Amino acid sequence: MAETRHTRVLIIGSGPAGYTAGVYASRAMLEPILVQGIEPGGQLTTTTEVENWPGDTEVQGPELMVRMEAHAKAMGCEIIGDIITDLDLSERPFTAKGDSGTSYTADAVILATGARAKWLGLASEEAFKGFGVSACATCDGFFYRGQEIVVIGGGNTAVEEALFLTNFASKVTLVHRRDELRAEKILQDRLFKHPKIEPLWFHTLDEVVGEDDPKGVEAVRVKHVETGEITEIPCKGVFIAIGHAPASELVKDQLETHMGGYVKVEAGSTRTSTPGVFAAGDLTDHIYRQAVTSAGMGCMAALDAEKFLAEQDD
Repeated sequence: MAETRHTRVLIIGSGPAGYTAGVYASRAMLEPILVQGIEPGGQLTTTTEVENWPGDTEVQGPELMVRMEAHAKAMGCEIIGDIITDLDLSERPFTAKGDSGTSYTADAVILATGARAKWLGLASEEAFKGFGVSACATCDGFFYRGQEIVVIGGGNTAVEEALFLTNFASKVTLVHRRDELRAEKILQDRLFKHPKIEPLWFHTLDEVVGEDDPKGVEAVRVKHVETGEITEIPCKGVFIAIGHAPASELVKDQLETHMGGYVKVEAGSTRTSTPGVFAAGDLTDHIYRQAVTSAGMGCMAALDAEKFLAEQDD
């Protein structure tokens, strides 16, 4: 028989936002249950060196997430390796169904399901992820000081990444399938004026080329969209900058969203359009997308949930 578990606070997602919410909700004696989801630890588990987490000059992404999980557990958060497949926010207590068959009911829900970088789906791209192929310039740009870098994309994300990478790279080639960018004009002006950036129009990424020992990128092969001609560009880093997709499938028809699916929260809080439902981290944040800002929002969500529940109990 399928089990039903009740908790005062159900946390869905296990990146920096989810685990930090678990720490704070546990300290508030709310006895939270955290369901990890399809990718325990979130995006940081696909990053190698992290050099911008306060207190650690350098830490491996997966190691940092193991430590966060251990911290939440030590505070008393119950962490479950399940995937929420259905969430009903129409009435309280809220009801979530797990892939395991377990149902979870909760007086408050904290959503911390994150966002996923969009990828092109190439086998060579997958093979070198974390070894020269990245989707986060602010995470990984530092490792390419004095190197040549290629950025794929033509929107705000691509232009912002290309401009940021000029702080480190000797040259940045921006590869775009059209001959004009979709980015804001002010960003385009900055890009076209920058001496380190060279746009390559009417091309798409065909293959990432690299070595296995030690593992790393050596070049990319790009294809002309009209002629099919292949050109090889030497580089040490490839940044796929075709945008991010918030993991909001569970709630996209139940909560107010904006900016292409990001869950909308009240300014200065983590409150969503449904009382008792809070959202934190990259699920709500299309601007900063950093581990430290996600963790901060996880703290806010737990404090907001604690206040909400206290008011319900009055």
